[in-house]
Amino acid sequence: MSVLDSPVTATAPAAPTTGLTPIFVRLKLTLLRNGLRQSSGRKAAFIASLVFTLLLAAGQVLGLVLLRGNEHAGTVVVLLTGVVALGWAVLPLFFPSGDDTLDPTRLVMLPLRPKPLIRALLVSSMIGIGPLFTLCLVVGSVLALAHGAAGVVFAALAVPLTMLLCVALSRAVATANVRLLNSRKGRDLAVLSGLVIAVGIQFVNFGAQRLGQAGGLSTLDPAADVVRWLPGASAVAAVDAASDGSYGVAVLQLLITVGALVALMWMWQRSLVKLMTAPDGSTLAAAEPTREKSGRGGLSALLPEGRTATVMQRSLRYVARDPKTKAAWVTALAVGAIVPLLNAVQGTGSVYFACFAAGMLGMQMYNQFGQDTSAFWMVALTISSPRDAYVELRARALVLLLLTLPFTLLVCGVTAAMIGDWQSLPGAMGLSFALLGSMLATGAVASALFPYSIPQEGAFKNVVPGQGGLAWISILGGMLAAALLSAPVIVPTVWMHVTDHHDALWLMVPGGLVYGALIGWVGLRIAAGRTANRLPEILAAVSKG
Repeated sequence: MSVLDSPVTATAPAAPTTGLTPIFVRLKLTLLRNGLRQSSGRKAAFIASLVFTLLLAAGQVLGLVLLRGNEHAGTVVVLLTGVVALGWAVLPLFFPSGDDTLDPTRLVMLPLRPKPLIRALLVSSMIGIGPLFTLCLVVGSVLALAHGAAGVVFAALAVPLTMLLCVALSRAVATANVRLLNSRKGRDLAVLSGLVIAVGIQFVNFGAQRLGQAGGLSTLDPAADVVRWLPGASAVAAVDAASDGSYGVAVLQLLITVGALVALMWMWQRSLVKLMTAPDGSTLAAAEPTREKSGRGGLSALLPEGRTATVMQRSLRYVARDPKTKAAWVTALAVGAIVPLLNAVQGTGSVYFACFAAGMLGMQMYNQFGQDTSAFWMVALTISSPRDAYVELRARALVLLLLTLPFTLLVCGVTAAMIGDWQSLPGAMGLSFALLGSMLATGAVASALFPYSIPQEGAFKNVVPGQGGLAWISILGGMLAAALLSAPVIVPTVWMHVTDHHDALWLMVPGGLVYGALIGWVGLRIAAGRTANRLPEILAAVSKG
C-alpha cells in the first residue's frame, strides 16, 4: 500500500517536497523529448500537430480581437470559453491515453504527500499542445472584452484562473475515473470518441444553419446569460462585466471560478488519496469465488432453443462487450436517427428519409464472420452442412432484426410526426422492410464471399492492410445489390405517389414485410451453401487481424 499521507517512519523517510514541482516539470519535458526520439514518424506527427495548432490558435486570436467592440462579443466569447472548459472535462474520458506518462497510479510506491504532488501535477499539466491552444484562446477572449483599467486588471486574473480551472477539471475527472479508463469500458469510450465527434459536428452544422435563419448571434444571448455564471466561463465573463462598470457582478463571477477551483482541488486530492491507498475493487471482485449458473434465465429464456439461442446470445454479447462491434452499432443507430430527424427539423426532410435508418442498420449484416476474428475456427467446427450454416446465419440475422425493427419503426413514426406527413408513413415503412430484407440477403452472401479481418488494436482502424478492396466490394456492392432487389417495392410506391393513389400506400406495409422476409430467406439459403463450402477460406481471411 502507498505511504501517501501516512506517518513518516525512520525506515521510509519522506522525500523532500520543496522542489517537487520543478522535478515534475523536467520529467514531463524529458518524457516528451524521449518520446519524440523514438521514431521520425512520431516527431513529424508532433511537429505537424504543433504547427496546425499554432495556426488555428492564431486564427482564433485574430478573430476574437476583430470582435472587439462588437455588441455580441461577450456572447461569443463566453460560450466559446464554456465549450472549451467542457472539452477539458470530457476529453479524458474519450482519450485516456493522451497523457498516460503522468498517470498517478505509477507513483503509488513513492513517498509523496498529496498537496505537493497535486501542485506538481497541476503545473506540469500546463505543458503540451492542448494547454497552449487553450491559453491562446483565453488570451484572445480577454483581449476581445477588456476595456479600461478595471477590465485589464480582471483580465490579468481571469487568464491564469481559467487555465488552472481547465487543467484541474481535466485532472480531477481523469483521476476519479482512472480505473474505469484502464478497463474494457474505458477502451469502449475511446472507440466511441469518433462517433461523439461526428455527431457533434452534425449538431454544430445544424446550429450554424439555424443561426443564419433565426436572426444571427442575438439568438445566443439567453444561453450566454446562463453560461456566464458557470465556473468554466465566469472568469472571462467577469472581464466583460468589469469593462461595463459592473464591478460587483465581476467580483462575484470571479469568485465563482475561484470557489470552483478550490472545490476541484479538494475533490482531486480525495480521489488521489483513495486511488493510491485503497485496493483495486476490480481485482478483489475477480479474486472472489464465482458461482456457476445453470440454465437460461432472463431475456435469454425467450430465445428459441438449440443452436439458434446459442448463436443469438453470442452475437448479443458481441454487441454489448466487443468495442468494435459496439461502436459500429452505436454509430449506425445514431447516424440512422440523426439524418432523417435533423432534416425534418430543418423543414427539408421527407418521411422516406427514415429508410436511412434501415440502411445503416442493415449494413451490420455485412462481414458477419469478421467480428469472430481467429475464433471463427470454433464456429467452423460446428458447421458440417449447408443446414448448419443456414441456422448460424439465420440466428445472426434474427439478432439484427431484434434490434433493428423496433428502431426503424420508431424513426419512421417520429419523422412522420415531425413533418406532419402521416399519409406517406405506410410507404416509408414498407420500403424500410424491403430494404432491410434485401440487405440481410446481400449481407449474408457478402459475408461468405468477401470476408475480411477486423483488427483488434486501434480505435479507428476497421480493416487490416491489404483487405481494403474486399471491404469496399462487400459493402458498396452489397448496398447497390440491395437497392436493386428493393425495386419491386420502390416502383409501386413511386407509382402511387405519381398517380395520387395515396390511399393505397397502406398496402406497402404488408407487401414490404412479406417481400423483405422472402428475399431475406432466399439470401440466407444462398449464403448458407457458399459458407459451408468456403469455411477454410473464411477462416484464413478473418484471422489476419
